[in-house]
Amino acid sequence: MSPPDPALDTGTGAAADAAADAVFAALRPRLFSIAYRMLGTRADAEDVLQDAWLRWHGSDRDALRSAEAWLVTVVTRLSIDRLRVAKLEREHYVGWWLPEPLVEAIDERTPEAAAELAGELSVAVMWVLERLAPEERAAFLLRQVFDRDYDEIAALLDKSQAACRQLVHRAAERVRQERPRFEVPKEAHRRLLDQFVRAARSGERSAMKALLADDVEIVGDGGGKVPSFGKVLRGADRIANLYWAVHLRLGAQVAYRIAEINGEPGLLRYVDGRLESAQAFVTDGERIVSIYAVRNPDKLAHVPSLD
Repeated sequence: MSPPDPALDTGTGAAADAAADAVFAALRPRLFSIAYRMLGTRADAEDVLQDAWLRWHGSDRDALRSAEAWLVTVVTRLSIDRLRVAKLEREHYVGWWLPEPLVEAIDERTPEAAAELAGELSVAVMWVLERLAPEERAAFLLRQVFDRDYDEIAALLDKSQAACRQLVHRAAERVRQERPRFEVPKEAHRRLLDQFVRAARSGERSAMKALLADDVEIVGDGGGKVPSFGKVLRGADRIANLYWAVHLRLGAQVAYRIAEINGEPGLLRYVDGRLESAQAFVTDGERIVSIYAVRNPDKLAHVPSLD
């Protein structure tokens, strides 16, 4: 249920600030969800929310018709500006850029990780969104994920409704072409990962291969901080061999833990008790079709301990 939509009449001083904080806190999960989907990292999303909070406290809140609309507009515009800068920075990123994973224990959700999970937040979808221009990404998310009307999107982006429709159409076509097309129950996803973990732990190469689609692919993000793949690797033999080689080389030093990664079952891999990667999986319900392995330690710094 959406938070109340007050035209605030809060008096002055501490009482007014407390009321403003309460409104912002109620809307924070949605605002974080917008900023994270736009930017792909917790730190950038938090910076946007901090800036939005400062602007919120400096605004004439009594004159607002809708606190939510005002804050969504501010967060979206700040996210677009920050994404333009981030895209320039990511041109110099070493290797493939994947979003910072939002990780939680299975069946345990933090408020931020639970926020708006009815919309798509998977690493696979975020991987596709990264290819969109900032305003395309904003228009697509606002329309397809947050169900905003075109007149709202037009006002927010300072464009005509026709231009916004074109942005959404172009983005939707790109997403449809590149995104996974599988609707798999979470229980089936989890069972497949359970089987894969058992095979990876025991080094059963043929069992791992049987769980991988023939054209399975893996994308790795080391950020230049740790070794990773310089290209997208494809093929069941090749990827089964990767996991088999890890087992041969490290044996009992390696441990796997199933966790929720961006709202879907995924794997955390530990080496000597230290988190080595967070791995998101796309499945068709029977076999694994894509793996997104985040190894950049900067992006794993905020993964909570699941012991």
